[in-house]
Order: sequence, then C-alpha cells, then structure tokens
Amino acid sequence: MSLRQTAPAVPFVELGPLAQLRAGRLAVRLPLLYVGLVVYGASLAMMVRADLGLAPWDVLHSGLTRHLPITLGQAVVLVSFLVLVLWIPLKEMPGLATISNAIVVGLAADATLLVLDRPDALVLRVALMVAGVLTCGLATALYIGAQLGRGPRDGLMTGLARHTGLSIRLVRTLLEVSVVLIGLALGGVLGVGTIVFALAIGPISQALLPIFVVDLER
Repeated sequence: MSLRQTAPAVPFVELGPLAQLRAGRLAVRLPLLYVGLVVYGASLAMMVRADLGLAPWDVLHSGLTRHLPITLGQAVVLVSFLVLVLWIPLKEMPGLATISNAIVVGLAADATLLVLDRPDALVLRVALMVAGVLTCGLATALYIGAQLGRGPRDGLMTGLARHTGLSIRLVRTLLEVSVVLIGLALGGVLGVGTIVFALAIGPISQALLPIFVVDLER
C-alpha cells in the first residue's frame, strides 16, 4: 500500500513501537534509520564548522552550552528528551527512531566536530554551510522514511502538521524560527546560515520524503 496515496501531507502509517518492528523490510529500514541519524549529526557539525550561523535548533543548543558545562552534542541529547514531553498532548507514536535519534544525533555531531576543521576560505565555508543544509534535509527524509518512529523534534513537527492540517514545510519553518528566538535569548550563535537553514530545510525535507518513505506490509 502506498503511503503517499494515504496521506500526502504526512506520508506515514501510524503504528505503535512493536507494530513498527513487525511491519517488515527491516533489512532496508534499519540501515536507512541509522545512516540518516549519523548523517543528521554530521550535518549539524558541518554547520558549526562553516561558522556562518548554526542550524536553528543548534542556536538553542549553543545557548545552553553557555550556561551548562556540556558539549553541543550533549545539549542535543538533553533537548531531545525535553522535547519528548511535548509529544504527550500530540499523542505521537514513539519508536526505535525516537530514542535512537535522541542519542545518536548528538554523538555523531560531537564525533564529526572532532575530525572536521573550519575552512579558512570563505567560499569553502559557504559550500560547507550549503552542504550542511542539504544533507540535513536528506538525513531527515532517510530516517523518517524508515518508519521506525520520528525523532523528538521531527515528531513534534509531524504531530503539529497532523493536528493543524498545515504542511510539513510550514510547520517546520515556524518551529525553526521559534527555537532561534529562544536560543538567541540564551546567547546562542546566529548568522546567515541560520536563516538559510530555517527557510530551506522544510521544502527540502518535504520534497525528499516521498522518495525515501518505505512502504510497509499490512
């Protein structure tokens, strides 16, 4: 059954944690999930090293690192579990990807920061920023398309989209703008990359999701 036909705006089957695992095609879905999560974390590190402004959620994360003795990746993990509290009124279905996202993305971000240096040339930094935005959109489509649950932030996005009837593109953009404002209040880092990410990530994710969503067995 085609998921794109059943729910064009949010093309997912809503299943509980065990049903997600029993839906089949795990040989495809598990690699899709974990490749997506690692790439997601790496894309955040690319934005950091581009030094042209952080991704919106990382403006918040970087703000937290100014007040708490934690790394950026650890801030990602902390915020992930706090965001899960917001799932309760939205009745979002958790899954393997939910906890995996909360942990793997932060670890991948810190690991990438250890091996990736800041380019000196501005053109290389711009290229790294653009690559970070594009790969984050791809990573979102990969791990959500695995249909093993959404991560905390994307579950908030899809839950709000489902309950309000708004597009993923619009909901994602509104969320990104909101967390930037909170992050700035905490002293987070803002730049042109933040604006590019906030405006582009929604359309990129929405365009790629239909390509990577895995049809599940009924």
